[in-house]
Amino acid sequence: MHDVKRTSDHRSSRRRGWSLLAHARATVLEDIDAVTARDPAARSRLETFLASPGLHAVWGHRLAHRLWQEPAYRLPARLLSQLIRARTGVEIHPGATIGRRFFIDHGMGVVIGETAIVGDDVMIYHQVTLGGRSLSRVKRHPTVGDRVTIGAGARVLGDITIGDDVQIGANSVVTKDVPAGSVAVGIPAQIRQPIPGLSPEELPDASPAIWI
Repeated sequence: MHDVKRTSDHRSSRRRGWSLLAHARATVLEDIDAVTARDPAARSRLETFLASPGLHAVWGHRLAHRLWQEPAYRLPARLLSQLIRARTGVEIHPGATIGRRFFIDHGMGVVIGETAIVGDDVMIYHQVTLGGRSLSRVKRHPTVGDRVTIGAGARVLGDITIGDDVQIGANSVVTKDVPAGSVAVGIPAQIRQPIPGLSPEELPDASPAIWI
């Protein structure tokens, strides 16, 4: 009887293992395809897999974040995040929550704080900070919605909400909520509405301040 139970447990464990591997493979391919769709310099899945530091940082963070969920593994999670930082130039606290198909272009100098929440299909460029404005152990970092683009050098600070489909211009400093579908540019950031009929790629030609 015990042998039958052990065999059943072993088979169940193997099925869980295969399921996790299948999920991991699907996630990796989804991330790679998200990068190749948004990066004109990416020529193939293989090149993206091997040569995208932002992607490597995201994958490393996902592992560190899983470790962070267990209090006993929080020190290893922090150490792993520091190894990723040294390797990629991207610092993501293992406590941060990151959505699907997150793309960090170039990667160098990105900082994402412990209580940041990032939605799906978000794209950020180098030297972006999702930082805090409080020393208290509270929710102190931004919540970023889906399909948001944050330009190079932007600073998004505090427990604020960035709505879905927002664009934040390069080098902008954002310290207040940004409503969905709008554009935030400048220091401090000013809220503008998108120009009707122009795609995100065409907007900078009409308004150079929102180069992203």
